[in-house]
Formats: sequence, structure tokens, C-alpha cells
Amino acid sequence: MYFAPINKGVKYMQPGKKIAEARKLKGLTQEELADLSKINVRTIQRIEAGSNTPQSFTLKAIAKALELDYGFLIATDNNVSATENPKLTDDLRHYMTLLNFSCFVYLVIPWVHWLIPMNILKRKTGLSEEALTIGRSIVRRQIYWTIAINLTMLATLAYNYTIVSITGSKEAVIRYVWPFLLLYFINAAMILFQYRAIRSKF
Repeated sequence: MYFAPINKGVKYMQPGKKIAEARKLKGLTQEELADLSKINVRTIQRIEAGSNTPQSFTLKAIAKALELDYGFLIATDNNVSATENPKLTDDLRHYMTLLNFSCFVYLVIPWVHWLIPMNILKRKTGLSEEALTIGRSIVRRQIYWTIAINLTMLATLAYNYTIVSITGSKEAVIRYVWPFLLLYFINAAMILFQYRAIRSKF
């Protein structure tokens, strides 16, 4: 395959690099991409490593499997990466949004709800390091929230017990519903704030 001369001073991103980025953004392993494109996995590995110059029909098969434009893979007049491909960006944004909003399960099962986003993240392969870091922070934040609500309820119980023991009156006790609702609203705000961050990041 012939590649047009590259303008001096312009960084050229090899097709293999674009393919690797696109594959990871879609959460695919090299083996899964090989199955989708009907190309030997060893060929995929060599293309991504830059040790093999792929034929046009090979690139077209990979482009179709990754839902990329063939022209995007062979473009030599710019350094556009796969992360700037609108379709891939939309896919990643959709996944990260789903992961984030799955945390709203706490409204139904507040004590173990973090298992839902953790499982969604665990089942996804090939995420970029940045997306993986954000995903882990989302899960970690929900675990911290679960710990916080448990500690808050225990602290409220201890406070109420102390007040009743000392004064013999229940007038100064804290109703458990108030700290409970407060933490519920705080978590909802955190999830919505994270959604805005995802929209601006991806």
C-alpha cells in the first residue's frame, strides 16, 4: 500500500496506533477484534505494533469491525487519534454515563449497590487508562459513601442513646431519617456532578 509523503513537522499516527486506540475505546481485546474482522490475531498484533504494513483489504475489514472510516485509518496529513473519532467518543461517553448512573441503584439497595457499577466496570475490557481510572473512582466513591452512611447512623444511635441516658428525655434526640436523607441527597449530587464531568471529558 502506498502512503502519501508526510509533511515535515506534522506528527503522523500510524494505522496500527489508531487501530489500537479504537479497539481499546470500544472495549475489545485483540482476539475479539480478530474474530469480528475475520483476521488472524497475530496479524492484528503485528499491525498494532507497527511491525507489519497492512494491505488495504485488511484495513477495510478492521475499519468495518471497529465502525471506523477507512479514510481515517490511512490519513497521513494529520495526527488525529482514534479518541477524536466521533463514533468512538460517543460509545465511550455512553458507557461511562451508564456506569455512573448505575450508582443510583443506592435508592433501592443502599448497602451493597456499589457491586453494580463494580461489576459493570469489571466486565468491560480494553478501556483506556484514563477511563479506567475514572471508573474506579466512581466505584470507590460509592464504597466510601456506604461506609459514611453506616458510620453516620451508628453515630446518631450513639448520640441518641447518650442523650436519653443522661437527660432521660427524648426531646433532644435526632430523628434517624434526617441524616439518612441528607446523605442520600449528597450522593445524588455527587453522581450528577460526575455526569457533568464525564460529558466534558468525553
